[in-house]
Amino acid sequence: MARAPRAVRRARDRGALAPDVELVVRNSTDVAQAVLAGEVELGFVESATLRRGLRSRTIAHDELVVVVGPGHRWARRSALRVDELLTGGLVVRERGSGTRETLERGLAALGERLPEHLPHLGSTAALKTAVQHGGAVAVLSTLAVADDVARGALVRLAVPGLALERRLRMVWKDGTALSAAARRIAAAASTVAG
Repeated sequence: MARAPRAVRRARDRGALAPDVELVVRNSTDVAQAVLAGEVELGFVESATLRRGLRSRTIAHDELVVVVGPGHRWARRSALRVDELLTGGLVVRERGSGTRETLERGLAALGERLPEHLPHLGSTAALKTAVQHGGAVAVLSTLAVADDVARGALVRLAVPGLALERRLRMVWKDGTALSAAARRIAAAASTVAG
């Protein structure tokens, strides 16, 4: 559930006995905008900041980690320096992604920035593929890569001093009442997190 921001769309079929629920995967900025615009009732984001007009509840805590493929030249190392990370074939998420925002905030705390013109991809799955098969380096959620690391498809590397913790939050528009379906999803997300 916490692998990527998600938004739950309102039921469109008024004749249905049970509401339709549609799962839409977008980056955190787009999810927040969809909730504010009333396009979706409930969203899940990983960004550190929230737009005005949203309410939120933390449902999980996560940490980003650096990963490489098992054949990468760094795969036998346990740690990297920040400068190596930034110049060693890093591929990142697009602007608006909570993952990218967390990485940028962690680098800023060390007085560093992402280089201009880094390759960027629009999903965690695309980044994992670039790492596993393209020799890239990525910074991804521990929740998203745990199985890959456990089976040896990805190798996790430490970057001492780079803090990449974040909260995963459920968001909804302030002042609106959630539908019964959205309340059930919110309750399920809270139960899983608790």
